[in-house]
Amino acid sequence: MLLLGYREVQNTFIQPEAILVLGGSTKSLEREKFTAQFAKKHPSIPIWISGGSPKAPTKKVFSKQGVDLRRLHLDYDAVDTVTNFTTLVDELEARKIRKVYLVTSDYHMRRASVVGEIVLGSRGIDFKAVSIPSDVPPEPIQKSVRDGVRSILWLTTGYTGAKGEQLKQ
Repeated sequence: MLLLGYREVQNTFIQPEAILVLGGSTKSLEREKFTAQFAKKHPSIPIWISGGSPKAPTKKVFSKQGVDLRRLHLDYDAVDTVTNFTTLVDELEARKIRKVYLVTSDYHMRRASVVGEIVLGSRGIDFKAVSIPSDVPPEPIQKSVRDGVRSILWLTTGYTGAKGEQLKQ
């Protein structure tokens, strides 16, 4: 219980050094549009979008909001929620980023938080959840459990269990 209190206090004082957006937007680019607005309130930090919408429409959304496109890091290596984290965590760590804003839809945040705690946490990276409101009901808890197990698998083997992924020899 004391550890939880410490983490809450720590999260209050440590400001995120980057924005991490999980892909999965619809054709309306709601995650990108939300993040472009959010980024204007945090003008000095870089933005990573993992598995988001195509480059041209994404850049157009940010440009239209006046966000410097040099802040954008578009990554298309992820194929699912677990790989949204595993494909970027080493780069975030290499850049000495210790805390990020984690942006995704509200219905997806529980699963993203489970995976983020395991994958980002394994590198000492904390996150502050920023949910995008929607009318979609929360995902079933089973998805969070499944992806939590996959994240632990990645920690122990380097393998995420993603479709088509080859086990490292």
